[in-house]
Amino acid sequence: MNKNYIGGEWVTGVDVNVNINPSDTNDVIGEYARADATQAQAAVEAAFDAQAAWAKFTAEQRSDALDRIGSEVLARREELGRLLAREEGKTLAEGVGEVVRAGRVFKFFAGEALRMSGERLPSIRPGVEVDVRREPEGVIGIITPWNFPIAIPAWKIAPALAFGNTVVFKPADLVPGSAWALAEIIVRAGALPAGVFNLVMGPGSKVGDVLAHSRKVRAVTFTGSTFTGRQVGLACMERGAKVQLEMGGKNPLVILDDADLQQAVEVAVSGSYFSTGQRCTASSRLIVQDGIHDRFVEAVKQRLAGLRVDHALADGCDMGPVVSQAQLKQDCEYIDIARREGGNLVFGGERLERATPGFYLSPALITETTNDMRINREEVFGPVASVIRVKDYEQAVALANDTDFGLSSGICTTSLKYAADFKQRSGAGMVMVNVATAGVDYHAPFGGRKASSYGTREQGSYAREFYTGVKTAYTLA
Repeated sequence: MNKNYIGGEWVTGVDVNVNINPSDTNDVIGEYARADATQAQAAVEAAFDAQAAWAKFTAEQRSDALDRIGSEVLARREELGRLLAREEGKTLAEGVGEVVRAGRVFKFFAGEALRMSGERLPSIRPGVEVDVRREPEGVIGIITPWNFPIAIPAWKIAPALAFGNTVVFKPADLVPGSAWALAEIIVRAGALPAGVFNLVMGPGSKVGDVLAHSRKVRAVTFTGSTFTGRQVGLACMERGAKVQLEMGGKNPLVILDDADLQQAVEVAVSGSYFSTGQRCTASSRLIVQDGIHDRFVEAVKQRLAGLRVDHALADGCDMGPVVSQAQLKQDCEYIDIARREGGNLVFGGERLERATPGFYLSPALITETTNDMRINREEVFGPVASVIRVKDYEQAVALANDTDFGLSSGICTTSLKYAADFKQRSGAGMVMVNVATAGVDYHAPFGGRKASSYGTREQGSYAREFYTGVKTAYTLA
């Protein structure tokens, strides 16, 4: 039994979560404790009691702790990557890559802990000094999703600790294994005082609810569904807590007539289907200009036909299974909805049988869609992409921005004029030119606009905006 970690001790839960491999439902990865609201509140109390002392640790001490954690994550990349692939369904290469990213995130914020700066301003009054400094917020509630079970926790936990906050971490119920492994490394390699870091696995209705409502949790960072994010946001705002929300996306990728066809196909397939399309930044809407449309669709079909869908750990696997039976059902329902509304399923979208029982779905490509169809309005979160035909660049930009979401967008073009114009006019928080929409750097700000995100940006130096508060001090000299 893998236990929760509360107040410096490994604690048995009130229930057990049996973790199943989506590539082989006969493979039980492990049993993980599930906490209730009482245990979640105990974790909050432990974090609250530990925060003042942790904030007094020097920046170098916090930096050293994060650097040790990062080194241990990187040293165990193969082991952790294999666990991640078994648990979430990413290919082994993708799993190892995600672990490497997590390790580098910890090392980046080890450096950021040493780069905290302030300001001294001239006062308008004689003999008065003005100092502006940043201080930790306090207890940070961290709620993470299942699709990046080690990278997203890393990019939330690392800055929280770097800037002197304490943490209560609630991972998604579907992926407790990667979260527990990361927590074990943080506890052992970081050598943190009791209560500074707490792991509370369990359902959002109990554990997440405590983090959203407890007055001792001064900030909550959440990545997950739009519906749940809004509930978390409302609860935090009602009590005056800081909140950061990363939610859904319906990301457009524009393909212009002048695009390099081979490059555009690779950008589209990578952004739409790798990681089984289970990325909030996935290219789910392919907006294709009329002159290249037919050639692009045919080339994408040929590329998809060459992808191997199999057990995530199988040699040569390009795409693993969908994460769960519920997610598979949702993906198939959206494919059916698109066809009923007039879309043409030109490739994939079929349940697949493999050597082991799992949630396998062939990558689906749907053409002849319009931007008002549900397949183009709602997030599917699977290996499903739809194609919208447009006559020119202006129509493409208009449709790209015609969405409730605004996380990521992309364009494939050889025109510097169109590239520059799209970067300016896109309504998304992140814009890609001839690069897949799903793929970001850990040292650059991450986040979107409209219904995709709320609050300050994640990652890079911008993370300090959320994990610290500004204090202005006046002193009569």
